[in-house]
Amino acid sequence: MDHHFLTPLFAPKSIVVFAGHPDHLEEAPALTRTMLAELRAGGFSGSLNFLDIEMTGTLSDLAHSRADLAIIALPHERIAAAVEIAGRIRCRAALVLSTGLPAPLCGELHDIARRHGMHLLGPNSLGFQRPLLKLNASVAGRLAAPGPLGLVCQSGALTASILDWAARNAVGFSTVVSLGANTAVDLPQVLDFLANDAATQSILVYMEGIHDARRFMSALRAAAFAKPVVVMKAGRQPAGSTAALTHSAAIVGSDDVFEAALRRAGVVRVRSFTQLFSAAKCLASRYKPVGKGLAIITNGGGPAVLAADRANEVGLDVAHLVDTGRTELAPALAPHATLESVIDLGEEATPAQFKAALLACAKDRAVHGVLVIYSPKLDSDPDGVAQVVCDHIHHMAKPVLTCWMGDERVRDARVKLNATMIPTFRTPEAAVDAFANVANFYQNQQLLQQTPPPLSQLANPDTEGARLLIESVLAERRKVLTEMESKALLAAYHIPVTRTMLARTAGEAMLIASQLGYPVALKIDSPDISHKSDVQGVALNISTAAQVRDVFNDMLAAVRRVQPKARINGVTIQPMAAKRRGREIFIGLTTDDPFGPVITFGAGGTMIELIADRAMELPPLNQFLAHRLIERARIATMLGEWRGAPAVDLEAVEQILLRVSEMVCELPQLREMDINPIIVDESGAVAVDARIVIDHAGPTARDYQHLAILPYPSRYEREWPMKGGDLYTIRPIRPDDADMLQAFTRGLSEESRYFRFASAMHELPARMLARYTLIDYDREMALVAVHTDRVLGEDGEFVETEKIIGVSRYITNPDQTTCEFSLVVSDNYKGQGLGSRLMLSIEDFARDKGLAHIEGLVLANNPNMLRLMRGLGYEVRPFPEDPDFKLVVRAL
Repeated sequence: MDHHFLTPLFAPKSIVVFAGHPDHLEEAPALTRTMLAELRAGGFSGSLNFLDIEMTGTLSDLAHSRADLAIIALPHERIAAAVEIAGRIRCRAALVLSTGLPAPLCGELHDIARRHGMHLLGPNSLGFQRPLLKLNASVAGRLAAPGPLGLVCQSGALTASILDWAARNAVGFSTVVSLGANTAVDLPQVLDFLANDAATQSILVYMEGIHDARRFMSALRAAAFAKPVVVMKAGRQPAGSTAALTHSAAIVGSDDVFEAALRRAGVVRVRSFTQLFSAAKCLASRYKPVGKGLAIITNGGGPAVLAADRANEVGLDVAHLVDTGRTELAPALAPHATLESVIDLGEEATPAQFKAALLACAKDRAVHGVLVIYSPKLDSDPDGVAQVVCDHIHHMAKPVLTCWMGDERVRDARVKLNATMIPTFRTPEAAVDAFANVANFYQNQQLLQQTPPPLSQLANPDTEGARLLIESVLAERRKVLTEMESKALLAAYHIPVTRTMLARTAGEAMLIASQLGYPVALKIDSPDISHKSDVQGVALNISTAAQVRDVFNDMLAAVRRVQPKARINGVTIQPMAAKRRGREIFIGLTTDDPFGPVITFGAGGTMIELIADRAMELPPLNQFLAHRLIERARIATMLGEWRGAPAVDLEAVEQILLRVSEMVCELPQLREMDINPIIVDESGAVAVDARIVIDHAGPTARDYQHLAILPYPSRYEREWPMKGGDLYTIRPIRPDDADMLQAFTRGLSEESRYFRFASAMHELPARMLARYTLIDYDREMALVAVHTDRVLGEDGEFVETEKIIGVSRYITNPDQTTCEFSLVVSDNYKGQGLGSRLMLSIEDFARDKGLAHIEGLVLANNPNMLRLMRGLGYEVRPFPEDPDFKLVVRAL
């Protein structure tokens, strides 16, 4: 499990090259000659052989040519034959360097590679580079300098441009991969490899599109949990659907959804490839910001104003030193220095004064990052100030960025700052943007660690009743629910709605209004009318029976005049919401291709499209995510005390968001939804109107497959007895189990650690710990056995402490039909049947996912584990690649 399946591709020990006849390579096409020159010049230390598809002999004669990687750079008509030969001589990976290969031939190559179990990068790829291995298997340019950055790019032209820029700016890479449009090895697989690559400290991604949102989000979240990921995406223009049947679907563009997905994945998004590298440089520093407070230290007022303006534009706070900090700092500065907003030291500021300001920011908790701006003056000392920053950077437990303005006079200072790995920029705005990126990274990492279950801890909804309602509507070949049906669906999930009754005649309307109590609201009820206000289909504050009668008749006449073909069920009557100081909000749902359902929140009312206040989040939600979603909307400022009205009941709004999340998870038929307006005040919230669009779920709706992020699988939690009457719980692992998992690993005996990891490690490295706790429940599973210790405290009260006492896990193999497992049990809890129970539980999960076989490697000198495996029905086989291991296999 610790040996990645793409290792033969990106870290080959042997390579075979198909580039024509080995004796006439100088006659090969220009692209092939370029690749060969770079491959030979790099200094790759592994074995390198050349083959030609027209060479004579048998496959047994070619057996000595078997290699980890086959590189194929041939004319189009000869590529398929080369891929076939590479598969037959059992190469484990292949790279096809080509351009303009037609889609049918690309599909044929994929089929050949799949048949031979060979990982195929390309066709129509510029290849890859591994500078640390001195391997340039590309036509993207000269081998890049070694460094900590991994680059994945879906554009060949941009790959070459970035490499050229990086060479001039001393940027190094661990890996560079150019994918192209037709590659079999795709973006999620490369992200997965880089997340597990020890040489890669940060990952840079340029992308143009995705095919499978679930796989993309899975790989991106796993990578971002292990190391910083920075993404640049092309095609940022909004592409809202013109055929949207609800307000929320009309105001949400595809790029808005992509932004929400990246935020939830815990990554940073940038707009240009210079920002790509500046963000990576900042994220690679030792410290990450825990907030958005940026202190600005400067010796010139103008640049500081530019920085402060930019900070306000991108949502940062210009941090002010606390009173005690200003009092302590003032004596060290010139009399004309200002400390009220930015820390302006004055034009004559000395290195010692910069040092004092820097150390004052280090102690202030309201400061989450520091930007030092230096403008060269006559008789100034840019090198001395830069040296002060370099000398005291280790005192700063927070990010420090610098901006040395100008060029000739500050060139040496910039070199000094870069040599100390301090991010430095030429303009204040660029520096502020870089800090905004790393500040967003911290915020997004908090979102990443949320793994909500499909159902909240609130009262159970009537999911079965909701499904019956949806099925009855679909049986009538309708997709738009009436207002009453929509509100019934909301009520099934305990969302408070106004009482609504349907009147088909003016007489019925008057009777209903009298029963409900005045004042009332009348609304047209028609499956063909999306926006009632546009056709004069809404009347508010009707206070008498005569008004009800007249409005009823006038409304029907007006609607028939505007939309004569619309089907009209009647007019709904509902009491006016008695919340005079309430605010109008909306909560909606739209379905994106490819990310699926997206929950939206913002200001409600009739002008929702004009206001376009939209914040969005991918389901599932928990209270933390719901609260953050509300904070991102502009209307959030009106939900507190506002114009004499008390603050609204924010918990009521959060609960409606949680209920909508439950609906989205449990009802895959939902396509669009508007709950607009929701009137909320200090006493609660009530949904006044609702419109829901549904469609048939399709075969992918099983087990939450319609969601881009799989919910926490809480249904697999089970409690089991121990010998002696105690209990333990087996449940899926969660990201917040990291500390418990580390303590469990440290508590294992030397023998148990060796049997599990085949090494003498005493604890899990941070990268591995992240990899083992934030997992994609769709492609892998880790079950932990948790025991609760009750200890009598000093105050006489019992203190409960949870600890992990066993772990079983599997990860799906690339063939998507088998999986590889691992198992370890605490030494103090062996003999309790814990290992058997963990294995049976992990097998049940794998079986539910449709996997056919489960397998694992067991050290040959681990007789207890081998005995357990035989007892559970596993077949024990030799492992040809390493005689120290046995392969245990069982059909599911």
